[in-house]
Amino acid sequence: MTHDRAVVAARPVFAGWRIMRSDAGRFWATRERPFPRAVEDAGAHRTVDADDLVGLCQVIAEQESIAEQKCRIVRTTR
Repeated sequence: MTHDRAVVAARPVFAGWRIMRSDAGRFWATRERPFPRAVEDAGAHRTVDADDLVGLCQVIAEQESIAEQKCRIVRTTR
């Protein structure tokens, strides 16, 4: 994994995610803290990848959206 300017620039945007770029040029992100089990069961992934930084930003946002939706459901059913 390499750490280039794009990776360094993206880090503050997604606090709580560790962003890396593979030697093959793909972007990867791993959530620093695991999602709760119920969120993972709902389909959120702790580690994601994409061809470019824009795609990675989208897939991270999707994971956080899944987590938020699951948390909303849990709050409303209590």
